[in-house]
Amino acid sequence: MRTGPLELLAPQNDVSAEKDELRLSGPLTRESAYRWIRATDGELPALLSAARQARDRFKPGVITYSRKVFIPLTNLCRDYCGYCTFRRDPGQLGAHTMTPDEILRVARAGEKLGCTEALFSLGDKPELVFPEMRETLRRLGYRSTLHYLEAMCELVLRETRLLPHPNPGLMSAEWISRLAAVSPSMGLMLETTNESLLAAGAAHDRAPDKVPSMRLRTILEAGKQGVPFTTGILIGIGESPEDRVDALIAIRDLHARYGHIQEVIVQNFRVKAGIPMSHWPEPSRGQMLRTIAVARLLMPEVNLQAPPNLSDPDYEELLDAGINDWGGVSPLTPDFINPERPWPYLEELENRTRAKGFDLRQRLPVYPEFLPRLVQRPWLLSSRLKAAADVQGLARSAA
Repeated sequence: MRTGPLELLAPQNDVSAEKDELRLSGPLTRESAYRWIRATDGELPALLSAARQARDRFKPGVITYSRKVFIPLTNLCRDYCGYCTFRRDPGQLGAHTMTPDEILRVARAGEKLGCTEALFSLGDKPELVFPEMRETLRRLGYRSTLHYLEAMCELVLRETRLLPHPNPGLMSAEWISRLAAVSPSMGLMLETTNESLLAAGAAHDRAPDKVPSMRLRTILEAGKQGVPFTTGILIGIGESPEDRVDALIAIRDLHARYGHIQEVIVQNFRVKAGIPMSHWPEPSRGQMLRTIAVARLLMPEVNLQAPPNLSDPDYEELLDAGINDWGGVSPLTPDFINPERPWPYLEELENRTRAKGFDLRQRLPVYPEFLPRLVQRPWLLSSRLKAAADVQGLARSAA
């Protein structure tokens, strides 16, 4: 059941002992995270201070971002999430599957603007339900959307200096291995571990690929193969604060086993016209700050990001909660998932980051600490990485 605003829900536990725990260098326990994600307004400064200190012990003085092009390979999708404007049915206005020429045109334009990441986003297995997509794939010469994605990642890798980062939805162990040969990293948002959101009328109603156990299985398989992996949670879609903690701990547990989670995203739901959740309340800034801070204290040595365009106009406040990365920002393409929320200008992003006391540095889609594990990848991928990375493992064309 959805709870009310966090600011109004004061914890009842003893405060002084738990504030002492915030000052410890180790990660929060589940019970403490449950307690602090409901911190009162009066307790919020202590929570944020602890999160900032944890971030500064991990990666002091620098905030990173990835300069990218956003490539929506296809927006046909078999899932009908209640918050999504990206997906389309065949014949619906805006439905489109990009051709190889279109993909290369975008990638080359981004290359000229200093981009190093080609973010591939796409609907989940649309050919399983849409004969029109099967026909499109047949015409293009591929058996499935994942076969087409694999080929387009390789095309971008061969023909440009950009590094692919695919977000294809659920993947088998075989497909993780195949895509890892043509991309240094990949991603899948866990979103939540609350299975009640699959119920009729909930956010993941009619979304068979959003079953939490299936998404955790994909993240686990990536860990078994040592693939640098981006994941995260989506807040404000009907989950409770405790659900957010549970999802973050599920991610933490997988990272503890395999060490492959390169980045955790805390993303806030934003209302859009025409979606089933168009009248749903958005999470408050206070909820966002609390969730980010607890995420940092649960995973003090994991890269943590929140999208700046979803917290405009005062997105720099997110730095106060312990993030160390802004995620992908494009000087060329819109955020096709949230098209009503434009990216900040890179100069503005740098200025606001500097005003908070940090240097802004451009990274690759794979984080520097994960580069050493990629040297055994196929020659083309490893050579592209060596050419793109500076001595610190950040982007050579760093802003």
